[in-house]
Amino acid sequence: MVMNHGHIVLTNEIVVALFHHQLFVRSVALFVALGMLLLLASLLSGRLRTFNLSQTGVFEPRSRSYLRYAFGLIWLIDGVLQFQPAMPLGLGNDVVAPAMDGAPLWLHAMMQSGITMWNEHPLVFAVGAAWIQVGIGLCLLLSNNVLGRWIAAVSAAWAATIWLFGNGAGGLFSSSGSILFGWPGATLFYVIAGGWLAVSPRVWSAAFSRVTLRTVSVILALGALRQCLPSDGFWHGGNGNALTQMTQNMTQVAQPHWIASLALHGGTVAGTLGGGSNLIVILWLLVTAVGLWLAPQRDLNWPVWSTIVFSVLFWVVAQDAAIFGGLATDLNSLIPLGALTFAAAPKWTSHPSLPRRLPRELRSLTGGVAASFALAMVAYSVVTMAVATLQPPETTFFVASNGLASSVNNVAPGFTLTDQHGAPFTFGHQRGRYTILTFLDPVCYTDCPLMAAQLKHMRQLLPANAPLDIVVVAANPLHESLSDVRHFVAAHQLSSVPHFTFATGPLPKLKAVWNSYGMTVLPAKTGVMSLHADYLFVIDPHGRLRWIMPDDPLSGARYTQTSDEAEILQLLHATGLRS
Repeated sequence: MVMNHGHIVLTNEIVVALFHHQLFVRSVALFVALGMLLLLASLLSGRLRTFNLSQTGVFEPRSRSYLRYAFGLIWLIDGVLQFQPAMPLGLGNDVVAPAMDGAPLWLHAMMQSGITMWNEHPLVFAVGAAWIQVGIGLCLLLSNNVLGRWIAAVSAAWAATIWLFGNGAGGLFSSSGSILFGWPGATLFYVIAGGWLAVSPRVWSAAFSRVTLRTVSVILALGALRQCLPSDGFWHGGNGNALTQMTQNMTQVAQPHWIASLALHGGTVAGTLGGGSNLIVILWLLVTAVGLWLAPQRDLNWPVWSTIVFSVLFWVVAQDAAIFGGLATDLNSLIPLGALTFAAAPKWTSHPSLPRRLPRELRSLTGGVAASFALAMVAYSVVTMAVATLQPPETTFFVASNGLASSVNNVAPGFTLTDQHGAPFTFGHQRGRYTILTFLDPVCYTDCPLMAAQLKHMRQLLPANAPLDIVVVAANPLHESLSDVRHFVAAHQLSSVPHFTFATGPLPKLKAVWNSYGMTVLPAKTGVMSLHADYLFVIDPHGRLRWIMPDDPLSGARYTQTSDEAEILQLLHATGLRS
């Protein structure tokens, strides 16, 4: 049993430093280089001189301009939120994992695969997610025609991926979930907006306002019906009210005092009114839903403003402005809902295009140059994330839990003990071979089995003839017998591991080995397991100790063991072992 269990701090300074370097140094250099190539290509092809100057772009419908600007800005904000230092370590386990509750088995399995993929490549995925969203936002803001339509399609696909893998389909398959708290998922509105921005001008003019308003009408009506469910707590009074409880929980995170105060006051009012507050919400939703359904044919604009007021009010009161806490990934659902509805307002169909105040040349050349680099952000992010899935896992989670391995260059102390077969074993005679040495408690049932499993799996990743020995020394002053060692080897199927030795011996000899490697091993005050630190020692073919690696294994479904194994392999490769 390890003396001090590793703890994942989401803002681990080592990981944050690596994240910032990859985010602001390495990535920026690469997509700037790619942007220069795209800019040169657009200049040579003549597209730069005509950027944003097509007839369909210059006379873009006002409603399309509003939708493009709104969701371009929203994507940009989402990208900036991805810059938060807790994202690499926290998004998979603390944002996506809770959304799995209530998901059907097939969706649960898909989301778990997504979490595993993120946890295996947290730095690459965190950097990619940030820049792809910044790039999408900038492209939507800058381009009013062909590029904008292509990027809109990309944004719809990216949002659909997030909605399914990250939001659990927004709770669509769950028996609970409230439109006040995020149902049916913020990114569903991104999908709708991206889909509309990708269609041809003819389809847009014929259907955008009518279809969008009626889609929102259906969503609001379904949201009203979900608010009626007695099991969700919205009919309760006092602190038992669902909105009261949610506001009390949300306002615990660091945020401006005035926003927290508004949310808490809203929760207090909901608790005071009890079922009355929920009835107001239901009636508001139903009346607005009917109005939105009739709005296209009767040219009604009040339902649009009703939706916007509802969205802004409950974005503050029920969603606590959504951007605080260090792991916020978007503005939550109500702001995108309000933006989508505003752009679809019937009155915009009779308004002319927005006036273009910048000179024609400035709009074209400046926009084209900026769009080249924005497109490079998207392309770079997509490629790096795709390539990462084919690469070995990162060691990010392991480093966050254990810290960095220490590089040394000392002679590894030798010793003579007895192996698991009862034969004499002399350590130090393995010249010409690499060695991993560690100390495990033969009766441990917590960390030591995890370390044995990671060593076993790590060895399976190497060729059978790899010149590697794995040596374990018993680390329990009360349970060091051959029978204890053999039971551990059998229980964890270690006999199949090539060149594996579990050594033990008389307690005086074991203590001498522990001391030579700086290991403190103490009997536990209660139970049978010992107290000892978990380390791996990497020794080169010349018998020199090269790396000391702290190894408190990550455990639980939230983490992936491949991070631990990847760290061991990296150290072996750094020592000279070739797989």
